[in-house]
Amino acid sequence: MSEGTHTAAETKQREQDARLMKVGRVLSNKMDKTVVVGVDFVRLHPIYKKRIRRTSKFFAHDEQNDCLEGDLVRIEECRPLSRNKRWVVREVVQRAVRV
Repeated sequence: MSEGTHTAAETKQREQDARLMKVGRVLSNKMDKTVVVGVDFVRLHPIYKKRIRRTSKFFAHDEQNDCLEGDLVRIEECRPLSRNKRWVVREVVQRAVRV
């Protein structure tokens, strides 16, 4: 086998390894098979050098509808599933406390 050629399985495995993953909290599960996940990040203000916390929202596909609001989930980048959905829920890291 030459250096530049790869089998289809190797190519698929490389794509899965390179996909971006994020961990965040479920903000909304009102839609069918879709959750809104908020991922927090901290940046320094360019002038005042104070830490600022921001939240990015991602629409993620949840096939079994098992995510509830407040759950900590791991999402993975995927092909576009709809106009806004480009992420899929891979696992629920921690369940939210239910009262």
